[in-house]
Amino acid sequence: MNNRDLLNRIMSKASSRDVLDSKNIETSLDRVIPALSAESSFLRPPDRKGNPGGLLILYPVPTIVVPDLHARTGYLLSLLQWTPPGMRKTVFKALSEGELQVVCVGDGFHAEARAVRRWQKAFEEFSTDFRTHKAMDEEMRESIGVMLMVMELKAAFPDFFHFLKGNHENIANENMDENRSFGKFVYEGAMVKLWFNKFISNSVFKKYYIFEKMLPGFAVGDRFCVTHAEPKRYHRREELVNALINREVLFDLTWTRNGEAEEGSVQSYLNEYFPYFPQALMFGGHRPVTGHYHLRAGGKYVQIHNPEIYNTVFIRNMSVFSLQRSFYTLPYKGGA
Repeated sequence: MNNRDLLNRIMSKASSRDVLDSKNIETSLDRVIPALSAESSFLRPPDRKGNPGGLLILYPVPTIVVPDLHARTGYLLSLLQWTPPGMRKTVFKALSEGELQVVCVGDGFHAEARAVRRWQKAFEEFSTDFRTHKAMDEEMRESIGVMLMVMELKAAFPDFFHFLKGNHENIANENMDENRSFGKFVYEGAMVKLWFNKFISNSVFKKYYIFEKMLPGFAVGDRFCVTHAEPKRYHRREELVNALINREVLFDLTWTRNGEAEEGSVQSYLNEYFPYFPQALMFGGHRPVTGHYHLRAGGKYVQIHNPEIYNTVFIRNMSVFSLQRSFYTLPYKGGA
């Protein structure tokens, strides 16, 4: 498949009603699971079971860090068509040529404040065991659409497109290990699980669960790190590598509230990986911000998730990195 056809296939996930078809979801899962299981030992140092571990090592190339997606299909549509400053080619083309990498901090499912009324309608449907499910179908079309785009990009560009596990990667609405059952506006976690079990095949549900369990939790780049949430505490490299076995480590990387992290946890990571570069930073999402970013951990942890805009940070070279000059609001290109 040529790049134009691939791009069209990926972008179609943002609007096609077919994204809710079990076979279409399974097709994308059957592409991404082998890609994740075959990641190189350089990118994903193997854990003690010999599988790609929870630590992701990034290439020293320009990097775009993508905040929480939360069913925003329009974000990825806009990103793929965006030409970053100084690159003279779109993100999609640069990805295809290995000249740029994208790191998503996670949280693909569950639309946020823009969809409060829809969640309320969907809860009414949930209360009747989804005898009708128009509002929930609309929510799932966006949530699944985002994740199918993620899967297709990961399968196509496994070395250069990455998606970390967030706290919303919990299709089974588990309340164990790294996961906690989720409810913010209503009972989103329980609603998604019931919808999936009623309208998508059990075999696809199981594959989606496997996909979530294969996602890394901590990325180390060229003098920067990326996590979903501010790390609650410091974990040694060996613990990060084995985080998909001892999954409570992932809880510390995905569920931290503002003010909940142990003092010095971020700095401990930066000291370990970049002892001779005091300007190193850690980026993440999880907690919403206004504007482009909010600083925590003494200015060393940069929260970038603004649910109101398509906000992104473009890291060309940390030696000359500037917070004021490296954030961009992507132009809207369609989608949710």
